[in-house]
Amino acid sequence: MRETTRAHRAALSRRSLLMAAPALLVATRASLAQGGDTTWPPVFETGRSQFTLVRPRVVMPVLRLQDLHGKDVAVAAKPGRITLVNFWATWCAACRLDLPVLASLVGSQRDQLDIVAVCTDTKDLRKVRAFLGGLAAQNLACYVDAYGAAAESSASVFPLVGMPITYLVGTGNRVEGYITGAAEWLSPAGARLLQFYREQG
Repeated sequence: MRETTRAHRAALSRRSLLMAAPALLVATRASLAQGGDTTWPPVFETGRSQFTLVRPRVVMPVLRLQDLHGKDVAVAAKPGRITLVNFWATWCAACRLDLPVLASLVGSQRDQLDIVAVCTDTKDLRKVRAFLGGLAAQNLACYVDAYGAAAESSASVFPLVGMPITYLVGTGNRVEGYITGAAEWLSPAGARLLQFYREQG
C-alpha cells in the first residue's frame, strides 16, 4: 500500500512538472527577448497581467456585430495592419480605465493600427452608449455582440479568460496573443510590442 502511494505521488509530481513546463518556457523565452532575441516578442506587462502568446496561431474570423446605432457590420482584420480586439463589459470597473487608453492609442496611430472594442454583456444599445458617454472614448470603434458572433468565437479563437481582455492580431491576420486588465498600451513597453508585430509582416 505504501509503495502504491509513493508511486502515485511520483506520478502526480511528474504531471505537475509537465503542466508547469509551458509556463517555464514562456518565462525563459521572455527573458531571452530582453537580451535581444528578435524572434520572441518583448515583455509587456500591466499589474498582474502579462502579454501571453496564443499557440497555435489561428486566423481571426469575420465577426458579425452591431455598431452603436444598430447597424449590422462585418468586422475583419485588414492585411498588413495590426488589429487589437478588445472585449469589455458595462459592469467592468477596469474597462473604464482600459477603453480611454485604447481610444488614445488609436488616435495616435490611426494609420498603423485598428481597434475593435466589443461589448459582451448586453445588447441594449442605450445602456452601452450611456456607459461610453462618461468615458473619453469617442473615437473608438465600439460594437455590440448582438448575434453572438464574438461569444461563439470566444470558445476557440478569443477565450475570455479575464475582463477586459485584448487580443493582438498580427499583420498576417493571425491571433498572436492577449493581455487582460487595463493594459498600458501607451507605455514604452506597449510601443515596443506593437512595433515588434509590425516588423513581423
